[in-house]
Amino acid sequence: MSNLPRRIAHLDMDAFYASCEIMRYPQLRGLPVVIGGRRRREDDLLAIVQALQPEGDWQADNLSERLHHLPLEAFPKLDGYVGRGVITTATYEARQFGVGSAMGLMKAAQQCPQAILLPVDFERYRAYSRQFKAVITEIAPVMEDRGVDEVYMDFTEVPGGQREGGRVLARLIQKSIHQATGLTCSIGVAPNKLLAKMASEFHKPNGISVLHESDLESRIWPLPCRKINGIGPKAEVKLKALGIDTIGQLAALDRFELMETFGRSYGAWLFEAAWGRDDRPVQTESEPVGVSRETTFERDLHAIQDRDTLGRVFTRLCEQVADDLRRKGYVGRTVGIKLRYENFQSVTRDISVDEPTDDPQRIRQLAGQCLKRVDLQRRFRLLGVRVSSLMRADAWQAQRASDPQAGYGESESLF
Repeated sequence: MSNLPRRIAHLDMDAFYASCEIMRYPQLRGLPVVIGGRRRREDDLLAIVQALQPEGDWQADNLSERLHHLPLEAFPKLDGYVGRGVITTATYEARQFGVGSAMGLMKAAQQCPQAILLPVDFERYRAYSRQFKAVITEIAPVMEDRGVDEVYMDFTEVPGGQREGGRVLARLIQKSIHQATGLTCSIGVAPNKLLAKMASEFHKPNGISVLHESDLESRIWPLPCRKINGIGPKAEVKLKALGIDTIGQLAALDRFELMETFGRSYGAWLFEAAWGRDDRPVQTESEPVGVSRETTFERDLHAIQDRDTLGRVFTRLCEQVADDLRRKGYVGRTVGIKLRYENFQSVTRDISVDEPTDDPQRIRQLAGQCLKRVDLQRRFRLLGVRVSSLMRADAWQAQRASDPQAGYGESESLF
């Protein structure tokens, strides 16, 4: 057991999706840019350029170089946008206009019509994600992957991890990622994951923040309760009703009072979080909770009137989930669906079976049974499919080999 003080870091890439796009289109640097909507091929943009500048030499072999020189008029703007798209992320320049993730593109067009609209390209973002994480593990191998654009790291016993409270190592990682990818990140270093995540937000973008236990009263307690990861809108409303606005006020409450108000488990956690306590380790390996795919339609669809369209979409979602499962090496026992109606109300239904699967037809069959348990007389704008209760596919194969099970039954689907 190490006697060194625990130093945990949280790294968050700065406006990650937008920054990946700026690497492709450096001429957009410093401009308000939002990412959302469907993928647009580079060839489509080049065709626009050829129409704008028919005399230009756009036959160069280097596609990246050609994209770097696209004129600004080749890029679509938010002004006049009409559709159902939602912003995935935005550059910091766009955020100054109140534009941000999860906002509808039509609303964003009203607030920042001059913003440039780029489509989402998840394949590109995943490639950059793998690249920056490879840089990290070369320097700080104890890393917990928390998604495409953030990680936790244990600096405690890494060379340089104790210097200036972890600032020296954080600076090295920050510099190394920028040299390898051209991207920037923000890092918070603290005694635990809870405080490290909060610290990584202090000096964005491209910032480093270091917290010690002695900083709790001066730097954490004055913050709003929502700054604690795990306190959502509903808990915030409940706390405000009690006259609690800041983390310091939360810390001043009695633990048992919190447990009576918020429940035994969550109330106790609230008290510990307010005092900056968190014993969770940095886990280098973790099992996924589930695999899901969903799509938002350009217009609201109806289960009967748009049956053919929905059938194709439904099948594709099930196939994509199955592909994701097989690529990751998992099978699942619970299949579920998600609908979001035209009034933005969301409903979910799921079904669990004894025999786990990664088969697209089986997933579609079970998801179809879930559809029978929701109101399909109303139009809806989003459809999703999810598989959870996962286990490793190789473990399931070994179990089935020793104890073969009966085959699947058949069931009709609504789509």
